[in-house]
Amino acid sequence: MGATNRLACYSDPADHYSHRVRLVLAEKGVAVQIIDVDASRLPPKLVEVNPYGSVPTLVDRDLALYESSVVMEYLEERYPHPPLMPVYPVARGNSRLLMHRIQRDWCSLADTLLDKRSTDAARTQARKELRESLTGVAPLFGEMPCFMSEEQSLVDCCLLPILWRLPVMGIELPRQAKPLLDYMERQFAREPFQASLSAAEREMRKL
Repeated sequence: MGATNRLACYSDPADHYSHRVRLVLAEKGVAVQIIDVDASRLPPKLVEVNPYGSVPTLVDRDLALYESSVVMEYLEERYPHPPLMPVYPVARGNSRLLMHRIQRDWCSLADTLLDKRSTDAARTQARKELRESLTGVAPLFGEMPCFMSEEQSLVDCCLLPILWRLPVMGIELPRQAKPLLDYMERQFAREPFQASLSAAEREMRKL
């Protein structure tokens, strides 16, 4: 197997957890084979290397990693340039806490909205909570070019896939969320973000 194909990423083209890993790979300019996975027909190789058959799964030679946060931290250590985590422990701790809060406060609501099995009532409540929460923190996005940081970070990589999916979740942010809307416009235009998008994700913004 050639050096360019040594690294493979099993990815769901519509899943925001797979998207965040593809975004980290794009930010770091890593040569990787992206293998699109249909949840109803898992590739035998994926089941062989990951007992859960879940995506994203990263295969680096004899190493197979799954769970998006584990994969993202591995990529940060394996390909340190450009760095997507601060150098100093206190700042790194703060970044990890932000990632945890994004997961707990926003990803959980997005998961409810994107899950076809969710009830209409659960979706309505999740949509309201996510819209209000994002609008409430919108001023924070006006303080720095990236989310709570001067530099691009894993925090942005966790957040942007959720923000990209707002239209398909039925969420339109109000005018008072302008700092967040400006952040989205700026980030979505960046080359690494565009490179991270699957065909299915590009279709999401055409709806």
